[in-house]
Amino acid sequence: MNIVSVYKIFPTEKDCLSHIEKVRWNNKPKCPYCQSSNQTALPKESRYHCNNCNTTFSVTVGTIFHHTHVPLQKWFLALSLVLNAKKVISARQLGRDLMVNKDTAWRMAMKIRQAMTQQAQRELLTGVVEMDETYIGGKPRRGCGDGTPLKRGRGTKKTPVVGMIEREGQIRAKVVKHKKLNIKTLNSLVRENVDTENTTLITDEYRGYFGIKRLMPHKVVDHTVWYVNGDAHTNNIESFWALLKRGIVGQYHKVSLRYLPKYIDEFCFRHNYRKHEDIFGLTLQRAMGV
Repeated sequence: MNIVSVYKIFPTEKDCLSHIEKVRWNNKPKCPYCQSSNQTALPKESRYHCNNCNTTFSVTVGTIFHHTHVPLQKWFLALSLVLNAKKVISARQLGRDLMVNKDTAWRMAMKIRQAMTQQAQRELLTGVVEMDETYIGGKPRRGCGDGTPLKRGRGTKKTPVVGMIEREGQIRAKVVKHKKLNIKTLNSLVRENVDTENTTLITDEYRGYFGIKRLMPHKVVDHTVWYVNGDAHTNNIESFWALLKRGIVGQYHKVSLRYLPKYIDEFCFRHNYRKHEDIFGLTLQRAMGV
């Protein structure tokens, strides 16, 4: 759904509220505090009074729209802009498009990312799965450090991100601390995200992957010799890393370690549901907790 469709389908605040009530309750209001269906509508306030726990509530309670002072139409526009931006959208650009300040736009974008969390994606990866790690962070300036030469790859001080992608399927990615990028952690990530009985894992020659062959079939791509050997390659996960880094470098410019997992979730969600027929509706459902 694009911004033109949002203006046509949801021209007023009442239309937005009605749609949210349909998505969350199927037009059968339920108290979010006691789960009772015994309530009285308060049309003038766009709220309901629960006759069981004697409190008032609206459909936005417990959702990403709770306590917001921004019109719901702008929230829908923000959701559309975030989902339709292939290489993501920055908070400043979102603020200009919605005519809100950058802090409000940043908060809205972070709330939307809550609906994109990977915790809701519990299906195990299967088939042929590629696994690799990348490193996120700024390049240190020459002459401003301790004089040591710049290192690339696993020798860098950047933040490691480990990813697993299913051929023609979904992806999982997680931020890992430098000290924990070892055999034990990588094996644990495989067990959590991959169906080890029905999967062939493909990785590079990093020694942290050596113990995986005890869990499942494992093919190794030696990048010092070749990059593709039949179906043994890591091109899909490398393509995802390229898109991730272009988004962070080109749009966000800088992402703090504290919020990096949420940005990773956004990229994974965008990739996993890139072919979904109604990604706007799906994201709204998850924002409602449906």
